[in-house]
Amino acid sequence: MSLPSTIDDDGLKCASLQENTRTSASKAFSASVDDCPGYTASNVVESDGKLTADLTLAGTACNIYSTDLTDLKLLVEYQTDSRLYVKIYDAGLQVYQIQESVLPRPSGQGVLASDSTLQFKFTEDPFSFSISRTDSDEVLFNTNGTKLVFESQYVYLKTQLPKDPNIYGLGEHSDSFRLPTDNYKRTLWNAESPFIPRNSNLYGSHPNYIEHRGESGSHGVALINANGMDININKTDSGDQFLEYNILGGVLDFYFLSGPSPTDVSKQYADVVGLPAMVSYWTFGFQQCKYGWPDIQTEAAVVANYSAANIPLEVLWADIDYMDKRRIFTTDPEKYPLDKMRALVDELHQKGQKYVMMLDPGVQYSDSYAPYSRGKGVDAFIKAADGSLYRGEQWAGEVVWPDWFAPKTQGWWTDEIKRFFDPETGLDIDGAWNDMNEVSNFCADVNCDPSQDAVDRKRAPDTARKGWYTRQTPAGGMKGLPDRDLFNPKYRINNHQGDISVRTLYTNNTNADGTVQYDTHNIHGLMMITATRSSLITRRPNSRPFVLTRSTFAGAGTKAAHWFGDNASNWDDYRITISQMLSFAAVHAMPMVGSDVCGFNSDAQEKMCARWAMLGAFQPFYRNHADISAPNQEFYLWELVTQAAQKAIDARYRLLDYIYTAMHRAASTGSPIVNPLFFIYPNDAETFGIDLQWFYGDALLVSPVTDDDATSVTFYLPDDIFYDFWTLERVEGKGATITMDNVSFTDIPVHIRGGTVLPLRSASGNTTALVRQNDFTLVVAPGQDGKASGSLYLDDGDSLDVGDKFSDITFTWDGTTLKVDGTFGYETDVVVVSVKILGGEEPVTKEGNWSLNEAFQFTVS
Repeated sequence: MSLPSTIDDDGLKCASLQENTRTSASKAFSASVDDCPGYTASNVVESDGKLTADLTLAGTACNIYSTDLTDLKLLVEYQTDSRLYVKIYDAGLQVYQIQESVLPRPSGQGVLASDSTLQFKFTEDPFSFSISRTDSDEVLFNTNGTKLVFESQYVYLKTQLPKDPNIYGLGEHSDSFRLPTDNYKRTLWNAESPFIPRNSNLYGSHPNYIEHRGESGSHGVALINANGMDININKTDSGDQFLEYNILGGVLDFYFLSGPSPTDVSKQYADVVGLPAMVSYWTFGFQQCKYGWPDIQTEAAVVANYSAANIPLEVLWADIDYMDKRRIFTTDPEKYPLDKMRALVDELHQKGQKYVMMLDPGVQYSDSYAPYSRGKGVDAFIKAADGSLYRGEQWAGEVVWPDWFAPKTQGWWTDEIKRFFDPETGLDIDGAWNDMNEVSNFCADVNCDPSQDAVDRKRAPDTARKGWYTRQTPAGGMKGLPDRDLFNPKYRINNHQGDISVRTLYTNNTNADGTVQYDTHNIHGLMMITATRSSLITRRPNSRPFVLTRSTFAGAGTKAAHWFGDNASNWDDYRITISQMLSFAAVHAMPMVGSDVCGFNSDAQEKMCARWAMLGAFQPFYRNHADISAPNQEFYLWELVTQAAQKAIDARYRLLDYIYTAMHRAASTGSPIVNPLFFIYPNDAETFGIDLQWFYGDALLVSPVTDDDATSVTFYLPDDIFYDFWTLERVEGKGATITMDNVSFTDIPVHIRGGTVLPLRSASGNTTALVRQNDFTLVVAPGQDGKASGSLYLDDGDSLDVGDKFSDITFTWDGTTLKVDGTFGYETDVVVVSVKILGGEEPVTKEGNWSLNEAFQFTVS
């Protein structure tokens, strides 16, 4: 949800002024960074699978943007045969490091260096290092020729890259999936970002990337650092390619991942930040929301209208409209009275539908507001530098924000959720939506008086919150160095909002553990969804919690789903949702992602919305959502969109178990739920830059029409066997582009990859619960060798721990015999009623009544 437009206008002025400052800073940087002395390594100790050393400043401090640290430590660990850990940190252990409680680290049992696929090499004076492959000596990361800079508020590291590298990740952004390599800057600083501006920092920070080198493989580099940063990808004057980190603080905390396949890198990264959370079956259903529905009767009418239009609706969402004076844990007594809301939720549940509600982080600052009073009583809110409660502005007016580091905040948050969402007395929700958690603050700058600004938007100085001192102690603890300029560091990251405290929590605010928002800003959203997920589990201990978040950081996929924020109803944002999905699902270990279908801001057009309804059906998270300033855009409002939605959802629901199986693989192994083409064809250079097509799972190639108002599409078909998903016709891919004309606005090109077996429900249904009652059809799509394989995962669809009550079934076709085997722990009455074997002039269909409670096989002569 976007900030009010008056705030956005101020931001444009601020951003313009900031750009001039950045240019000056950039010139100073380029002129002086090479003059820094770097560090010298000494006291090197090598043991089995581990290396440590001291790093000492090698000369006179350059103090480019702050104070050089004289003494550092180096730690190198060969944690697994495919993961190498390199950490450079301050000897005094004062510099902020992300708490293990926030982002747990993997347990690396350790291997011998000789058993690792990666090798660490270094030069002592000036210190530099490289990472290379053991088997080929191919260098993957190399800081040779440049010097490390490690200051109190600026950390710099530069690595060489091959010419024209294929680099993906470094999200969240709205740029191309394969990142530009000429004068490209990625800024990581979570920020309110209406209309998802290009070449800008957005809502999340994920400082990891995959580099793919074709036949020599892929590797990954993950930096675990929450501070604001600019990551530049550029060429030197002589044409040498490089990537450099310019960070406002923290330590260099790297995981190097050897791959060698891109899928391997995705799995290895998930091992670092945590495997994605398994979601419930129903979360893959179609979902509808709107900011600006005027009352509960409107919500009920939306549900009825979808039913009348014969468009399945699984989930209804409630934005902030339901709240009394925009306060969380309240309902508007006139427009959304509690009794009528309870009646609607009960009716939805009786029909097998779900209800999800907004929970913003801002808590109204008022002693008469019970959630605030209870939170204040347990010291649950963030403090200003002077120790008073920090106050800002959000939807409820003057607000405070939870301090997720405070020891009693989790208990308070859980109690509020249990009170308000009590099934007996409150609202029996099925999930929670955490928005505005970057944090978004309507106060435009550090001169904001929130109590006055909430009334008339006027600015007044408030010096009490602008002091530089904090409550932290300077003696170790990795809580952050003292005596830093927490508002205006001399190195200025390219934050599109302006200064780092603009429209967010002031960066000198202190957390209960002694850290400051300067260091923890980017993990605030992660901590909120962690708390919300924990609360929902307490509320329903046996069910998988569903949390949707706007703000993300590394590891957020272990807690929540993510939508790509406040996009716009235009064709370019329709296209960019594909690259956003590829980045999160394939690179950042966040599988349950999608965009606001048909766009959030502005006026959705019928043809574009029809295309988007089709495209969204082949993304993991599928929700239509619009702003209060935008006209209603529910699918049933246009005849063309109605037809598109009916077809799209019918296909999606028949595929639910296929994608649910892919989700289980993501949650258990880290393999992507959505695959870029080069993940499936890593040696085909034509696939490396494709970001308008994708594999939904690993068997379905989706190639939507992407040109404005077009009815034709040109897309790439790799050198392989494919089958049209809609007609089952065999198509020979020739490693070239093909053009399809006359693609109606109710169609989307989808192909089954040869060599796969696709499990489909034999029919769709109005809800996912009804879909689960339908039998299966297996579509066998032989590859070039005449063989095919696939899998199907079954469980009850909702239990947090299914124990051994699951089935993990494999399908193998050898050209004549289909073998069905695996684990059969989930008892079901659903059976396989038909098998369609493709490849001939007509599919060969074999009818039957095969149980999915045991293995079976049959031969087709």
